[in-house]
Amino acid sequence: MSDQALFQYSPEHLQSLVREVLAQAHQGGATAAEADVSEGSGLSVTVRLEEVETIEYNRDKELGVSVYFGQRRGHASTSDFSPEALRNTVAKALTIARHTAEDPFAGLADPALMVQDFPDLELYHPWDMSVDEGIERALRCETTALAVDRRLSNSEGATAHTHRSHFCYGNSAGFIGGYAGSSHGLSCAVIAGKHADMQRDYWYTSARHRDDLETPEQVGVRAGERALRRLKARSLSTRQVPVLFEAPVATSLIGHFVRAVSGGSLYRKTSFLLDCLGKPVFNSKFSVHEEPHRLRGLASAPFDDEGVLTRPRTVVADGVVQGYFLGSYSARKLGMTTTGNAGGSHNLVVPPFGGDFEALLRQMDRGLLVTELMGQGVNSVTGDYSRGAAGFWVENGQIQYPVHEITIAGNLKQMYANILAVGTDVQSRGSKICGSILVEEMMVAGA
Repeated sequence: MSDQALFQYSPEHLQSLVREVLAQAHQGGATAAEADVSEGSGLSVTVRLEEVETIEYNRDKELGVSVYFGQRRGHASTSDFSPEALRNTVAKALTIARHTAEDPFAGLADPALMVQDFPDLELYHPWDMSVDEGIERALRCETTALAVDRRLSNSEGATAHTHRSHFCYGNSAGFIGGYAGSSHGLSCAVIAGKHADMQRDYWYTSARHRDDLETPEQVGVRAGERALRRLKARSLSTRQVPVLFEAPVATSLIGHFVRAVSGGSLYRKTSFLLDCLGKPVFNSKFSVHEEPHRLRGLASAPFDDEGVLTRPRTVVADGVVQGYFLGSYSARKLGMTTTGNAGGSHNLVVPPFGGDFEALLRQMDRGLLVTELMGQGVNSVTGDYSRGAAGFWVENGQIQYPVHEITIAGNLKQMYANILAVGTDVQSRGSKICGSILVEEMMVAGA
């Protein structure tokens, strides 16, 4: 089967749809317009206890158009690509724009910043996974997980999935472009123990190319071992100790930073990091690099949602904030220039310092290793941080026993300043790429 056979519409057809709605917007009197159209499809197969639980196919498509009368904006979208539906969608957007108040910051991105030529970032590696193949991979994963130890008594299932999509974006400033992307994954969650002492844990792998995935056996073993090690968990009395965030949950700390220095939070003044540009926020050894052109990167993109060229840059250098995450609208609100982040960040990489995971445990000496976070107790305005957690108590740099039903609390400003180390145990299965993060001190409270 050819790659094109995996889509209903060709890239050329998507371009023609964009050009058509832009022309209709111009004919309707719009002074500017932009449109994007996308199509995607996928398959997800879940098994549980050696039986097929779900088989899900998905296929979606959408076209959205924004029109401008000066600085009045209207937007409408449709999943129907028929000529009549397209005309009606453009007409709705025009009507909305006519009845919308002027916004001095509305409009297309600066054409000078729009990309003309962009590289192939190897984002499209379709996998025409059959249902039988998906079932076989999920079964291998779950069977391996449950075989790790006889105390693994139950399963929440294993899922194999694949997805592919392509899109085209264009605007009346002359930009038009698009590309295809793929993502594949495998996950497994199992339960260890019985009666009052039951614990669950999981593992997953995700990649653009199937060859970059961990094997079903690797995922199963990790899921089984992680569930097993949580048996006989205890609670803790209230104390202030160092906290080591394991790599899979450490990425959430980077996520809170991104939200705090993103345009919407900054111009609304709902961020605990207002006016932090050029100021130290993190430990002086801590840096963050944005790498939008990383080959096969899960968050790679040659241009952002407005057609603006993405560029590799340093967001944090030696603890000092070097840049925000801005699209054109938020940049204008702040009197700045877009950073090519309309739609989000692209592959944020945190270089390690302090050694491997075992070295971070030794540096912590006595404290809490967090392997799971629960709840949403983060105040984006003040930076106050309080979340349910589970993990392990550490003494003399060695894991002693599992803990659960605890809460960790602090303030993100202080936590960032007190980051002591970032491990080499890097996880690369999302948009944040970093190892475990050691924070000097936090409040830990039992249930």
